[in-house]
Amino acid sequence: MDEHTYKVLGGTGGLNIAFGVISIVAGIATGVLLIISGAKLLGSRKRIII
Repeated sequence: MDEHTYKVLGGTGGLNIAFGVISIVAGIATGVLLIISGAKLLGSRKRIII
């Protein structure tokens, strides 16, 4: 029983680390895309206002 628990905890720990890395990468990518789109909106604002 203890060996089964040890294996389950090892698999769950590895999965949590993988999801953590994926979340960090997705968060950084989303942040960069938001900054770029915001800068484009601010830049195009000058062409709209007369």
